Amino acid sequence: MREHTLKGGRSATRLPVIAGKVIVWLFLAAVAVVTVFPILMTVTGSLMTNAELLGGGNILPKSWQFGNYADAWRQSNFARFTWNSVFLSVMATVGTLLVAAMAAYVVDRRSFPGKSLYIGLQASTMFISMGAIVLRPQFDLMVKLGLNTSLWGVILILMSAHASTFFILLSFLKAIPREIDESAMMDGASFTRSFYRIILPLLAPGLGVSGLFAFRHAWNEYILPLVFTMTNPKLQTLTVGLANLRYGSSAAMQTNLMMAGACLSIVPMLIVYVLANRTFMQVTAGSIKG
Repeated sequence: MREHTLKGGRSATRLPVIAGKVIVWLFLAAVAVVTVFPILMTVTGSLMTNAELLGGGNILPKSWQFGNYADAWRQSNFARFTWNSVFLSVMATVGTLLVAAMAAYVVDRRSFPGKSLYIGLQASTMFISMGAIVLRPQFDLMVKLGLNTSLWGVILILMSAHASTFFILLSFLKAIPREIDESAMMDGASFTRSFYRIILPLLAPGLGVSGLFAFRHAWNEYILPLVFTMTNPKLQTLTVGLANLRYGSSAAMQTNLMMAGACLSIVPMLIVYVLANRTFMQVTAGSIKG
């Protein structure tokens, strides 16, 4: 009788646990469907004819139109726009990492008047987004600098939005003992030399993680390249060029070509993620050490 009671008690205790696991798995499955389904629809839509896609009702194409990718590449001048996007994203990422790393190093290793104010201003830029309101002042500033007709103006503006990178690198710097660079200075290394020769290599995991985020932000930027390349279409990036695929020469909407172009534009981002994947996984270790 006692054994039967114990078994019944264990069964009653397991039911809430099993129910909780089922709810968690159902929630995760729903999130996965919501996340993956639009991507699958984009891929399948890129392989349909425009009429079939706009008509709806089909998830898989009746005939696979792989030529859509060739048409999207040709009509959007994909090679040129890809180079522009790569140049913009790489330069903005390198500049952002360099500026943010130097700022984080000085803030962590030095005391100076207004340090708390500077950190507060950096944090405020992460939570207060002015969006298109600051676009006009930014453009006017680039006009005065003579950079309004090149991608360098966009690069400088993207580099200025480095607050999140600053705080990521600052957290990694706090995990690096001060004694390392202090001993290097005692051996004759300057503050700048110890930063480039000692601190930067130790910051590799943080640089990889924040670099991935900075590259993604620059790669997906649309408004700034659109404004700065209006007078010079040859400098347009992929995001701007893909928007031009919306209408073809016959003024008809080409949704299938837009989807094909979107799929092509994802490939460089996937390559960057694969290259940065190892350092991206190390962010957990870095946060635990900090």
